[in-house]
Amino acid sequence: MGYEQMQNNRAYVAGEVTAPPVFSHEVLGERFFDVVLSVKRLSDKTDEIPVTVSERLIGDIPIRVGDKLGVFGQLRSYNKQTEGRSKLVLRVFARELDDGESDTPNHIELEGYVCKPPVYRTTPFKREICDMLLAVNRAYNKSDYIPAIAWGRNAKFAGEFSVGDKIAVTGRIQSRVYTKTLPDGTSEERVAYEVSVSRLERADAD
Repeated sequence: MGYEQMQNNRAYVAGEVTAPPVFSHEVLGERFFDVVLSVKRLSDKTDEIPVTVSERLIGDIPIRVGDKLGVFGQLRSYNKQTEGRSKLVLRVFARELDDGESDTPNHIELEGYVCKPPVYRTTPFKREICDMLLAVNRAYNKSDYIPAIAWGRNAKFAGEFSVGDKIAVTGRIQSRVYTKTLPDGTSEERVAYEVSVSRLERADAD
């Protein structure tokens, strides 16, 4: 399936490679590697976006630390067993690579189904936020489960959705550091990934 055909899950991220590619897995003799891109926001902050790349693509554009790299692909989710629990892991699965020279270095378009009741809330500073979880269909009867967060008027709109509603989302992929309290009372910093929504609308059901 070509990138141009992936209408319900299209992502592009461009940034600086922060570590050498690390072997991830092999499928039918094709080896895949994990790479992390440091993607700049409009502010001074950056998002550290994990990417999975086939060695076939790496052969076209070698990947070295410090290089700029652009990745067209899909945002996918995987269940990873950690400490006896299942954890949702998000990665951009690369379909095509380019030199990373782009005016829009972080862009994603998704179309999927609301699969948990949206959680609408207001922060102590009166900022409106709504958390959603979208099920985005993939080939072979698979789905990717992608967390998304909407702000302001979009948050209020998102809070009205019901489980099963089909919606279209445009935004960017962001990384967020949070503190996790462990069973022994200690805490550690972890990173969560989600789609920060800039545009949101209902989509026609199939």
